[in-house]
Amino acid sequence: MAKNNTSTGDSLMAEPKTLVESAYRALRRDIIEGHLAPGEKLRVEHLKDDYGVGAGTLREALSLLISDALVVSQGQRGFRVAPVSLEDFGDITQTRVMLECEALRQSITMGDDAWEGDLLAAFHRLTKAEEKRIGSDDREEWEERNRIFHEVLISACPSRWLKHFLSILYQQAERYRRLSLYLKPIPRDIHAEHEALMQAAMARDADKATTILGEHIRLTFRSIEQIPKDQLNEKLAA
Repeated sequence: MAKNNTSTGDSLMAEPKTLVESAYRALRRDIIEGHLAPGEKLRVEHLKDDYGVGAGTLREALSLLISDALVVSQGQRGFRVAPVSLEDFGDITQTRVMLECEALRQSITMGDDAWEGDLLAAFHRLTKAEEKRIGSDDREEWEERNRIFHEVLISACPSRWLKHFLSILYQQAERYRRLSLYLKPIPRDIHAEHEALMQAAMARDADKATTILGEHIRLTFRSIEQIPKDQLNEKLAA
């Protein structure tokens, strides 16, 4: 089997190396957490002071966020936070299921002993975060460990393009997933879902693992669907 050279997914945890990267991360976090609302106009002259960088640096950071589909450019009219909608999340969900299940299937085929060790370690750290029941101070830790777990699952997939597109879809889904975590519209045992996924992957049962993964991803969409429309619209526009 091909050797897996990917670490446990901690690359994004490194300290930012440039002002552009620092501004990018701060803006990205504020968009995903909803501090910068969907559709909100991003005025460079105001935001540069909020984020402590120059106008040029901020524009570079916003350009990176356009690549992530978290910001849209309006030509001479500047930048806005990308909009969100239930229809958009449905599209994200179906595309993610299609791509991530294929990446997992390849990863199970190609993963070696190091991949198995990384997966067990990522699951252990995620379990520790889940035991805290995701209180307000622990949500960021859970989100990070959840991301790492999903990254490690597909890390032995040899296609860098699959993994690149999935990283974009994952962070797009994160904007919606937070609503599911906070509002809990349907009962879920997310730890049990992750455990079943980990066990099927470790058993090299690609059919079972991809079935579990597809249902795991779709459940978040179905959860969002159950939120009353007026409450959902209020949260999406908050």
